[in-house]
Amino acid sequence: MGWLKQWRRRRVLARHRIDDAPWQRTLARLPFLRGLDAPQTRRLQELALVFLAEKEFSGARGQKVGDAMRLSIAAQACLLVLELGLDWYDGWSGIVIYPSDFRVRRSEIDETGVMHEWDDELAGESWPGGPVVLSWDAAQHDEYANVVIHEFAHKLDMANGDADGVPPLHRGMDPAAWRAAFEEAYAGFCEAVDRGQDTWLDPYAAEDPAEFFAVLSEAFFEAPNEMRRRYPDAYAQLRLFYRQDPASRLKA
Repeated sequence: MGWLKQWRRRRVLARHRIDDAPWQRTLARLPFLRGLDAPQTRRLQELALVFLAEKEFSGARGQKVGDAMRLSIAAQACLLVLELGLDWYDGWSGIVIYPSDFRVRRSEIDETGVMHEWDDELAGESWPGGPVVLSWDAAQHDEYANVVIHEFAHKLDMANGDADGVPPLHRGMDPAAWRAAFEEAYAGFCEAVDRGQDTWLDPYAAEDPAEFFAVLSEAFFEAPNEMRRRYPDAYAQLRLFYRQDPASRLKA
């Protein structure tokens, strides 16, 4: 039924548009989008328009979902798939927005068979086949993390199963090169965190390889030159995966 999906997308683009004023405000609020050239910006706008038509936004805990909020999330989510296409976000439709961080009840059975339960406070979460959940306060004000890019990177990672830090690699990409680049970077980062060193990346990236991939994806788009300097091999792999080179368009 791929033809039907493409027909629906063409109809959305033919019948609807994003007004220029809110679009320009969105670009101004997201400085990592400024390096896109005119064709890339136009393609991002079209992807965002279709994304808004295909995804269902809802507020939780009294959060009202406005047009500016939806457009900001759509633009950032679509940046990740600018050269990949929206099919990478198939299989789910919900985006749930909380006004601030939210709690999730966790449980785990340890090696001795004892069940442990605790409340985890989160700024974002992604579920395989389920919604993306975001804190709007974190999306707007967190200086150290981009929760939108982070959670949508998890969605890409989940495209071939559970999030494990290895999304479906494109034909021609070398899985061994991916593993070598990320395992070396992750091991070095975890060692620095264990020694209590100040780290350039959020220490949360040491949680597991999936979180490391998501945090590095944030850095790839928001601070690509510094990421390329610190993790050149991982940057090269992300450049191949996302089919983008943000360092070439964000010179500073």
